[in-house]
Amino acid sequence: MEISNGSVLLASPNLATASSALRSTTISTIASGETYVLSLANFDGKYAAMSSGSSLNSSTRNAGNNKNTTCPIYLYSKQTLQREQTLPGHEISSTFMRSVVSMAGLGRPVLVSSGKDGSVKVWDERSGGYGIQMTDLSKSRAFLSFDVSLDGYTVAAGTELHGDDASVLYWDPRQPAAPLRTHSSTHSDDITAVHFSPSTPGVLLTASSDGLISLSNSEETDEDEAVVNVGNWGCSVSQAGWLPDGSRIWCASDMETFSTWSEELDLLQSHDIRGPCLHSGPRTWVTDYLITASPSSPSGDSNLDVFVGSNEGDIALLSNSDLLTPQSSAQWSLHKLWSTGHEGVVRSLLWDEKDQVLVTGGEDGKICVWPGLSQGGLGGRGVVVEDESAMDVDSDLSNKRSRSRDMDWDAEDVDANGKNGKRLKR
Repeated sequence: MEISNGSVLLASPNLATASSALRSTTISTIASGETYVLSLANFDGKYAAMSSGSSLNSSTRNAGNNKNTTCPIYLYSKQTLQREQTLPGHEISSTFMRSVVSMAGLGRPVLVSSGKDGSVKVWDERSGGYGIQMTDLSKSRAFLSFDVSLDGYTVAAGTELHGDDASVLYWDPRQPAAPLRTHSSTHSDDITAVHFSPSTPGVLLTASSDGLISLSNSEETDEDEAVVNVGNWGCSVSQAGWLPDGSRIWCASDMETFSTWSEELDLLQSHDIRGPCLHSGPRTWVTDYLITASPSSPSGDSNLDVFVGSNEGDIALLSNSDLLTPQSSAQWSLHKLWSTGHEGVVRSLLWDEKDQVLVTGGEDGKICVWPGLSQGGLGGRGVVVEDESAMDVDSDLSNKRSRSRDMDWDAEDVDANGKNGKRLKR
């Protein structure tokens, strides 16, 4: 299918601009080079942030069963953005993080992360370490992505390519020492996205740098029978997820293209996300990259919301009235702009639906909390926080730096090479 790059972008009648964050803070580390905010999560009344660098807090390097960590996880107060706790993270580097309402019968929200140390960890913030660690003792594998089933009793993780193998591993978190099963024939390169279906138990969506998007039966023990449908986009897939209807799929590539797929994984649409642009009087927007897409709806539409960014650190919320009709030329709408919070590329984003605020993390090491579309949300506009761990905020945002989104999963490569590393595959 031909990639569309000439789509129309129109300003929403309610288009607004937020020119300052409600509050912001910056992660300071002992790592050489720059520190990126790689992932954000809404966890038990706090915001969790995963970084690419080593922590200043020495306790993270001496926390019992967690040693030599390089990518800690920080917990921040929603109200003040003061750092409340530091979790050790993973050796080598952390790769993905999300919160889960309940898992393995624990009956409380938990924070889960994966890493290149070959583990998926369920964190216990009460003890300051992990409560559950899922590994494969028979073979060392770096995990790039994972998800937890709706019932909380199955965890699936996708690996980095090692030799000729890239695998999806499944665990029962109550028996974490060894995986229940391994599917190694689904993909032939890094597995960048793993998501259980929100509507059909047992169905797992995976995407990879090999260009394939797959739907598998996660409960099938015979991996030759596990794959249900496969789509081939022909380009490296960096992100994927479910559309709001819970049956169709969106994907993003390393080349800033965006696509939608049917439940049988037929390609519906493919767009260059940098194509839609706005030049209307004082209103101007040009997209440089896709940050992520949200199945919840901050725009108020029933369709998928797409967050895009500029190399200068600005953020825009777009939606499309028809992402499902093949060859559709439906217009894109621009709902809101958030500007002057970051210097450079925005790496991670969280839409806090409950509090109606947007949380962003950047290559500048900064975390910003922004007003939502209604300008409401958590109060206290313009608060800048200094963390107890020598966190500081650059008050002069006028001298913005343009930089690429290229980055490797390995925190050491990031620190050494900065923007010149391999593109981040989430």
